[in-house]
Amino acid sequence: MCNLETEGTKHGCGHYVITKKVGKRDCRSQFCVHSICHAPECPHCPSCERYLGPDVAETVTRTTPDYCPECAYWYKGAGRQSRR
Repeated sequence: MCNLETEGTKHGCGHYVITKKVGKRDCRSQFCVHSICHAPECPHCPSCERYLGPDVAETVTRTTPDYCPECAYWYKGAGRQSRR
């Protein structure tokens, strides 16, 4: 399972949002579709790993007290519950 090195923003809700993918750590597995070792005509492909692993490095380039876009909908937008 390959992993990414990323840069991003840390939000007040605690979420880290990627703004830039800096690099990729290759797992060098023939069974990972993101690896350079994966064959173009792989006979095992329905069983191969299709997802990237957790970020191997997260560099915080900006910190903000605001909610991330996903949380803003639920806590400040149309998805929030009205107070009684």
